Amino acid sequence: MTHLWVRAEQRTHEQRVGITPEGVAALISQGMQITVEESATRAIKIAAYRDAGASIAAEGSWPDAPRDAIIFGLKELPDDGTALVHHHIMFGHAYKGQPSGQVLLERFKAGGGTLLDLEYLVDSDGRRVAAFGYWAGYAGAAVALMCWLAQQDGKKLGSVQVYGGAEALRDDLQAKLTSQKGTPSALIIGALGRVGTGAADLYDTLGMEVTKWDMAETARGAPFPEVLAHEIFLNCILARPGTPVFVPADTPTRERALRVIGDIACDPDSDFSPIKVYDSVTTWEDPALRVHETPPLDVTAIDNLPSMLPVEASIDFAEQLLPSLRGVDDLSSGVWGRAMATFRDHLARL
Repeated sequence: MTHLWVRAEQRTHEQRVGITPEGVAALISQGMQITVEESATRAIKIAAYRDAGASIAAEGSWPDAPRDAIIFGLKELPDDGTALVHHHIMFGHAYKGQPSGQVLLERFKAGGGTLLDLEYLVDSDGRRVAAFGYWAGYAGAAVALMCWLAQQDGKKLGSVQVYGGAEALRDDLQAKLTSQKGTPSALIIGALGRVGTGAADLYDTLGMEVTKWDMAETARGAPFPEVLAHEIFLNCILARPGTPVFVPADTPTRERALRVIGDIACDPDSDFSPIKVYDSVTTWEDPALRVHETPPLDVTAIDNLPSMLPVEASIDFAEQLLPSLRGVDDLSSGVWGRAMATFRDHLARL
């Protein structure tokens, strides 16, 4: 019997989960064993998982789970250097040369475990089967706008918070925009994807002027002076070989209308990053990195943005992923076989 163990997230501000109680009930009905860890922060309460038939375990007890259990989480594991012996489903951020990712792969190598990376869980056409993209775009656009609003008051944005829902977030932003003389212009790269669609939907709802670019508009290659002509620039595409540079290193000192860069894709330590004015993620406590003072230029790059709207993000992602979780009893073929092959390929490069 396949045993799926849903671990509690241990990262600060992370309230999302990759499976709903309804999904747990569906997997149990087909014969799986499901264990869900208690969590002090998860947006969906443990009672709902208990009612769905899951076994309940103590928060953070997954290292002692049976060796054949598949450990399912979203964000990173505790950085304690221990060897990893289980199959792990998670976002590993380990395949683009990130230093922390190489450390993670070494831990899997030491323990004989496996990383089944959710970012690389793809169908036969290479398309991801589940992503938080829409709500990452939505929340990332919100934080970028918050940065701009803070600048209008002569400030740098302070800490950001979790919202009870998208409507509450929209209402908060609309109220703050009402006090301004106008709204900022925004350029979104990757506007046809899920991330870009989420960002564009928020700005359209707020009545902002939005320029939406995708592959056709960027095919000519850099430079892209249009980026400098907009007050907010949102990068919504993943860094990969061949990605053009949208924001070169000299951008802060050039003549520009640009005031805020929202790097929603958030891969600053990748060699392929298209944003060359910063090299580390920002945080919920300090979401804006000021890279130039006069005129101001802030970069925001929070790498767990969908957790700003944890309920909507969790439900959306879980619905996308559930069909694949139904087949997790076979790790040798389909989406899981491809994820396993990707892991083995990168492990061999160590």
